[in-house]
Amino acid sequence: MNLSIIGTGYVGLIAGACFAEQGHKVICLDVDKDKIIKLQKGISPIYEPGLEELLKKCISKGTISFTTNSKDAIENSKIIFIAVGTPQDEQGDANMQYFKEAAEQIGNYLNEYKIIVDKSTVPVGTAGGVSGIIEGELKKRGKKIKFDVVSNPEFLAEGSAIADFQSERVVIGSESEEAKKTLHELYAAGGNEKKKILLTDTKSAEIIKYASNSMLALRLSFINEVSELCEKVGANIEDVSIGVGMDNRIGPKFLKAGLGYGGSCFPKDIKAFISTMKKNGLNNGVIDRIEDVNQRQLDRTFKKVEQLVGNVNKKRIAVLGLAFKANTDDARESPAVKISKILLEHGAILSFFDPKAMENAKAFFPSSKFAKDAYDAVEECDALVIATEWEEFKRLDLNKIKGLMKAPNVIDGRNLFDPKKMKQLGFNYLSIGR
Repeated sequence: MNLSIIGTGYVGLIAGACFAEQGHKVICLDVDKDKIIKLQKGISPIYEPGLEELLKKCISKGTISFTTNSKDAIENSKIIFIAVGTPQDEQGDANMQYFKEAAEQIGNYLNEYKIIVDKSTVPVGTAGGVSGIIEGELKKRGKKIKFDVVSNPEFLAEGSAIADFQSERVVIGSESEEAKKTLHELYAAGGNEKKKILLTDTKSAEIIKYASNSMLALRLSFINEVSELCEKVGANIEDVSIGVGMDNRIGPKFLKAGLGYGGSCFPKDIKAFISTMKKNGLNNGVIDRIEDVNQRQLDRTFKKVEQLVGNVNKKRIAVLGLAFKANTDDARESPAVKISKILLEHGAILSFFDPKAMENAKAFFPSSKFAKDAYDAVEECDALVIATEWEEFKRLDLNKIKGLMKAPNVIDGRNLFDPKKMKQLGFNYLSIGR
């Protein structure tokens, strides 16, 4: 099939590359000329394992192309995916400016029946709004052209997005049976016949995305709250998490205590979901608490730093990790960035190292040191905060780390190390819920 993707951010690039690998003809459209030039050379603007290699493979096969020409992309595609950003606005709602602009472009250049797919995370009712915008633009042109709008939210996890696209569930929401059938064929083609596909209406599909992210964030906040009790009574949150996850009704995923959740999805999606409920006259008990507990994790971590070093003013502190999780360069709403800002506000002198996210985080900390590696970061530091669970941090030479530090104080916000071993090595060591 001929597809176009409006927006070459995280969602758009992953979808475009994966569809192109399956043999579909994909046009990726973006207003950012510099980004498009890089993509045409096979250079990915984001770090995602395997993505750049996949883009180059599809470019060489001729199944993917990149353009700033809206007319060309829209006119030459049967299915158009809108994958632009929907960042949080000042009221906590999703900012739909870019989405509306994409819908207007489609209305301007629609030339025959097409399926418009809402791929971005959007509030309930967006599909109807998109239809209205397109119809309005067609009316201005004096045209009557049939089209259908589908809600098809993404369920990708950064760091494993390509594998997720190939195996994760697919939700297709539409009031058009023709559109549902076409999207079902698109996703079930090739080696994906056994992919779980749910066909539903647009509003249910839109709610599924927000409800899914809220449930996952709820699990993280829940286990972090339990970790507080574990610290109080002397229990081990790692064992508690395993024991709870062994229940088949619950499962082990998203039950790992730490600094809290972050990234481009959970924080804004939960706030937008809460806002949607309030607009519909509903009070949230459970969902409102998710963000409160998440913020409290940062406060708890800061108190752990103070417990080891006292007043942090003028203390040198190394922070390992800036990405919101491992295997990504995404520092948006990162707990690592948030705890670092708290430390800076209290006068700490920070040095950083992250394998992939330092360029994306430099704007947050223009006066801080960005080290060449973890050992460079900890030199002469009064404390070390481990803020992202990169695998390479688990393999650090801890004796070397201790020898380089001014004082062997470690606050492990990701529970990477064994407390007994750390104490045997001579560290003053605090972790989460242990």
